[in-house]
Amino acid sequence: MKILAIGKNYVNNIEEVEGSKNGQQIIFSKPESSIVTNNKNVEYPAFTSSLFYEVELVVKIGKEGKNIAEDTAASYISEIAVAIDYTAKDVLTAYRDVKGPWDLAKGFDGAAPMSPFQPISNFKNLADIKFDLKINGEQKQVGTTELMIYNFAEIIAYVSKFMTLQPGDLIFTGTPAKGAGEIFKGDHLQASLEGDLLLDFKMV
Repeated sequence: MKILAIGKNYVNNIEEVEGSKNGQQIIFSKPESSIVTNNKNVEYPAFTSSLFYEVELVVKIGKEGKNIAEDTAASYISEIAVAIDYTAKDVLTAYRDVKGPWDLAKGFDGAAPMSPFQPISNFKNLADIKFDLKINGEQKQVGTTELMIYNFAEIIAYVSKFMTLQPGDLIFTGTPAKGAGEIFKGDHLQASLEGDLLLDFKMV
């Protein structure tokens, strides 16, 4: 199973979408060991003092594909979940300073808490899926897929130029342009998808 993610993929206003496309999507990966499921609490990692959250939608690939056309790419999605993409910002900064990879800052154990997946049939319009994140009961991020720079189909088509996508592969599709921030030990995170609370855990 591959876990891929796209960076900087949301804008604040729909008018900004087309002007933000440059044809070069920022893609990185996470290891399978970063995933936390079943709403288990997540241990705050000892190696960082600057941990940041981003709420994201995750699409699961349902069939194998290579060089997928954009107009058929959505048919490769089988399920959707809501998740957190954690970044150890101090680790990321240290490796950016030496032009190193992001792996340790984005792929540590617990870096990807993820809700149960919902079948694609639950979503009538992939261009208008709403999701949000509350921390300690306070609304922190609100997202809608209409504000994505690259939509699900564009991400899938782009990635499939470089690597074969296989059933079970996961793609984190970006976080809303506003609201990402620092998380602390003891914080309670609750993420909803289309109004349904699916992800509910604490940092411990």
